[in-house]
Amino acid sequence: MARLASVYPLVTARAVARPFTYEVPEETGKGAVVEVRFGNARRRGVVTELDVEAPEGVEAAAVERVAETLPPALVDLALWLADYYGSTPARALALVAPHNPKRRGERRQVATAGALAAEARPARLSEAQERALRRIDELLAAGGGNVLLQGATGSGKTEVYIRACEAALARGRGAIVLVPEIALTPQTLARFRVRFGDGVAVLHSALTEAERRDERERIASGEAPVVVGARSAVFAPLREVGAICIDEEHDPSYKQESDPRYDARTVAAKRAALEGAVAIYGSATPRPESWDKLERLQLGGRFGGTLPAVRIVDLRREAGYPLSAPLLKELGAIEERGGKAILLLNRRGVAPALHCRACGTTLRCPQCDVALVLHGEGHLRCHHCGHAEAAPEACPACGSVELARIGAGTQRLERELAKQLPKLVPIRLDADTAQKPETLAAALRRFAETDRAVLLGTQMVAKGHHFSGVSLAAVIDADTALGAPDFRADERTFQLLTQLAGRSGRDAPGRVLIQTFQPDSRPVELASRHDVPRFLTGELERRRELGYPPFRHLVRVLVSGPEPGPVTRALEEVRGGLHDADILGPAPLFRLRGRHRAQLVAKTDEPRRVAARAGQLLAAAAPAMRKAGLTAVVDVDPQSL
Repeated sequence: MARLASVYPLVTARAVARPFTYEVPEETGKGAVVEVRFGNARRRGVVTELDVEAPEGVEAAAVERVAETLPPALVDLALWLADYYGSTPARALALVAPHNPKRRGERRQVATAGALAAEARPARLSEAQERALRRIDELLAAGGGNVLLQGATGSGKTEVYIRACEAALARGRGAIVLVPEIALTPQTLARFRVRFGDGVAVLHSALTEAERRDERERIASGEAPVVVGARSAVFAPLREVGAICIDEEHDPSYKQESDPRYDARTVAAKRAALEGAVAIYGSATPRPESWDKLERLQLGGRFGGTLPAVRIVDLRREAGYPLSAPLLKELGAIEERGGKAILLLNRRGVAPALHCRACGTTLRCPQCDVALVLHGEGHLRCHHCGHAEAAPEACPACGSVELARIGAGTQRLERELAKQLPKLVPIRLDADTAQKPETLAAALRRFAETDRAVLLGTQMVAKGHHFSGVSLAAVIDADTALGAPDFRADERTFQLLTQLAGRSGRDAPGRVLIQTFQPDSRPVELASRHDVPRFLTGELERRRELGYPPFRHLVRVLVSGPEPGPVTRALEEVRGGLHDADILGPAPLFRLRGRHRAQLVAKTDEPRRVAARAGQLLAAAAPAMRKAGLTAVVDVDPQSL
């Protein structure tokens, strides 16, 4: 016997973004991944509904085979995601049913690759940890919920995640642990493997297709009931989820920047609701949205210790940059007595810009309206489009040889350390040095094993790492994000400073230095006091007045094209068709990869409706936009503006 089913072919074209009717075997269920003939090609598809009626006058074709079966809850999750974020069901279903290549050779367990050493199970928990776990267990028994686990760095959040996973497994359910970036996977993976052994799988974008297939098979079979990974791990094919832990929940890396533009934090809440699981959002510096909306489980200060003292260094009164006299003194003490330090400078390269002292010209990318960054090999590079050119000997505008390097990047910082403190071992960690997970893991392992080592780099160094012996953490330039034209600029600065401060003094007295040209700015001043509640309270008051999240949702419409005029006109037409929303813009953005860009931002209580209406308006204008070479993006709950 056969049944008729609705199948979404996994194709990207919006023109065929609808289900088609196929004949499936009797035992087929919702969530079956099937191979079908679609047009003149063989495609994969997902069964979303069974026992449907065939369209009048249409004879349904049979599927060619059933490749695998997904948990039905994942199908519901994908369909919701497509609706909320204005994508297509097929594109969303492709997230839960990625292509699995045919096996060649034996299955390899990738979860052991790159793992670092981890501490054993602690002898006891703090009272705050015990209270948090009791509440999580109550919610798990009652059908799920969402909580915010807030506590200073070193307060024991990871142990709560592990115990929550144990509680889920004790009930015969699985658990997902999300980290914001691959950079955090080695240490997190090690901690969970110490406790769950081979029952841990890993999922992230750096895996090969074959590795991803093998891990998904282990997860789907129940062999690996605990999944650790970056944002895509929220779609792990666990049959029944009991706990979803979102570590460093404040991190914007949880937002996907290509279609479907989902936010893994929001998706985690929806999956928890669908499966009766508990979503645990953890951070020392939570988002204002989470602080305002979620039940708080607070762990308080550092477990068994105190947070390090913070000193603000006013760069207006210091001659040395990037290494001020106070910082050189602290690093000199490590060079003399031993220890480790972590230095944060959120810019790559030698210098962020090359500037002519004679005529004022700043060398810019020919494709993007941004300054070219000087790198150590004597080349200028654009960090947006990848354009590279040799650094000139003279200004191309006036011919002057007085070219000045403005600011500093991680390469220059590395050189200055080697020059002024030669006995220290610099280990640089940024996008130039840690492109592969194995390179990243090797750098972190080297830092853990080396005395008189300095881990220096971009924001990677501030995120979640736990190393013993770190007595100094320093922010080279706290002002890099403060001037960004984004309402989250203060939040991001405060989070980065506080997170970096938490890397120091985990097992010994620690010190923190924050170098800044704006010592009186609110994020810097409150970060120096570790005052998270006061910062969040003030931030929420400001956002309430301005109508920003969490009080209203944002929907961003971005249009790009070869000329600025048609870009702005297209957005004006969209603005004219949007009602019952507060609209900001259209406003021009810097040119990127040779294309002019502009955006408008809608503040609304109904993001799905506004996004759908914007999509309809853009679809109606699609022929004219194609003729003008325009492309458009609709982004619900954007993380950058």
